[in-house]
Amino acid sequence: MSTNAQATVSCDVKDLALADLGKRRTEWAFQSMPVLQTIRKEFIKGQPLAGVRIAACLHVTTETANLMITLRDGGASVVLCASNPLSTQDDVASSLVKDHGIPTFAIKGEDNDTYYRHISAAMDHQPNITMDDGCDLVSLLHQNRDHLVKNVIGGTEETTTGVIRLRAMAKDGVLRYPVIAINDAATKHLFDNRYGTGQSTIDGILRATNYLLAGMSFVVAGYGWCGRGVAMRARGLGANVIVAEVDPVRALEAVMDGYRVMSMSQAAEIGDIFVTVTGDKSVIRREHFDKLRNGAILANSGHFNVEIDLNALAAMASSRRMIREFVEEYALRDGRRIYVLGDGRLINLAAAEGHPASVMDMSFANQALSVDYIVKNHASLENNVYPVPLDLDQRVARMKLESMGIRIDKLTPEQEKYLSSWSEGT
Repeated sequence: MSTNAQATVSCDVKDLALADLGKRRTEWAFQSMPVLQTIRKEFIKGQPLAGVRIAACLHVTTETANLMITLRDGGASVVLCASNPLSTQDDVASSLVKDHGIPTFAIKGEDNDTYYRHISAAMDHQPNITMDDGCDLVSLLHQNRDHLVKNVIGGTEETTTGVIRLRAMAKDGVLRYPVIAINDAATKHLFDNRYGTGQSTIDGILRATNYLLAGMSFVVAGYGWCGRGVAMRARGLGANVIVAEVDPVRALEAVMDGYRVMSMSQAAEIGDIFVTVTGDKSVIRREHFDKLRNGAILANSGHFNVEIDLNALAAMASSRRMIREFVEEYALRDGRRIYVLGDGRLINLAAAEGHPASVMDMSFANQALSVDYIVKNHASLENNVYPVPLDLDQRVARMKLESMGIRIDKLTPEQEKYLSSWSEGT
């Protein structure tokens, strides 16, 4: 691990010389995060997190940097590691260390051993609060460093995938502290998942391939909020969008939204570009690879790189090569060539910059306010997964509207009475 000689901050980053660029880019992002700006000012004044140790395992981006700075300015002692080997912005990681004194362990393209070593370094902080994106930190803390769990009063989880894992832990009775599911907040999943994932996924695909989407058959696997966003943006660029789903209600919704809906086996025969956003594994597998057209593009925007069965694809290939940055060609024995983007990892962060700061503003406002809530209320919380409190969720929405100069109506006393009564009818 390298150490910044000036600040003696423990870290493992690519190059501290990149810090100036990271600082400027972080400042640029903060301009589009007015809600977090307000919370940061409140935190500086009130110091609600004084003495609290936080270990965060998140995508190391400009937006995350502003969240870490906000938590630190609220009095917390923060350590950050990457939640994905390909999502780190190296200049931002360097700036967090050099300019802000925040221990950071993240290098874009780090191998599997380094990834888990970095998570271990975050656990060494002996956190009181964990902040996770995918549940790797929480899972490893419970499995490998369970003696540290006694220090933890609570945690937060950013993503759909992580919340699924946490609920499984709670169901099995092994979750040993309360966790707030940030992903379940309306001001998170309705905006971050839909508009953020929609735009940033298309951005990543275009940066990696430089393809024209207009006229292409674009297959979206999964029609949750992320899938809705990807489908919407792909259609906006002129693609012929196909949705593959396993949930009959979501499939029906996709039909009503105007998309073609079919099984992945059917879609495999006609698709040009495939994007998985399901949170499950082997969504595109050998039986589908057998049917893919020559030149098919495979990308993932779900949390882990398991949605495309890359082991099966590799077994089918006679050779592999990187044909463009973030584009790997699998030459199959029958002469077809299949292309995988970003090693099957989050394409919006592997090849692009992730969600725009203006939408992450709400997600990370929920993170900051939820950490404050845990500090104040952890004694009354059980070892379970909780939603973001409704008043916090609505506060974030109000703050966002105010920052946009938008005013909305309030119910009159008469309207409130009507909505709470049963006696008044036609």
